Amino acid sequence: MTRIRIGAAAIALALGGAAFAQAADMTFFVSSTGSGKGADLGGLAGADKLCQTLAAASGAGNKMWHAYLSTQGAGAVNAKDRIGTGPWQNAKGVVVAKSVADLHGDNNLNKQTALTEKGEMVKGRGDTPNQHDILTGTQPDGTAFATSDDKTCGNWTKSGDDGSAVVGHFDRTGTSPPPTDKSWNSSHGTRGCSDPGLVSTGGAGKIYCFATN
Repeated sequence: MTRIRIGAAAIALALGGAAFAQAADMTFFVSSTGSGKGADLGGLAGADKLCQTLAAASGAGNKMWHAYLSTQGAGAVNAKDRIGTGPWQNAKGVVVAKSVADLHGDNNLNKQTALTEKGEMVKGRGDTPNQHDILTGTQPDGTAFATSDDKTCGNWTKSGDDGSAVVGHFDRTGTSPPPTDKSWNSSHGTRGCSDPGLVSTGGAGKIYCFATN
């Protein structure tokens, strides 16, 4: 009887290749990093570039990626109109939403499914540090705010103490009165637009990224 021995390196390579192949089918993730400049993402274009760069590093760069963000004022953009039609699945192949309507209804987005592009869980409420605030600047239905009050940190160009941005809780938990404490996309505003301001309310400047095709 012939014994076939497979070295540890070969096994690791095989497993890594499988993980890379699975990531190639990913169509949704929470960014593992922010911009490094608070809520200044470089506008929508800069946010999309961040999504695209992170996706490419994980093997899913063959798709077009957009950040789930709204803008305000003249030419306001709705986050829900930027992300394609779905369905969307995470790096492990789990579907988080079947369509735009499903995403803004009874979706499957929670701490176990809102993974990073690396397939890793994000720290939520109860973890150290808590980073469950995800920048969106969006109302619960995925549309932009019509108010003149800053809800998007100057359309994602501010990194100082002035302004604010609406965030969602990817882990669907929080201290706000319900239902906002469980809102994945519209829970509360931040204390300013700087990195310290975002951290103070439980965030790290992370964003939702969706494949549009």
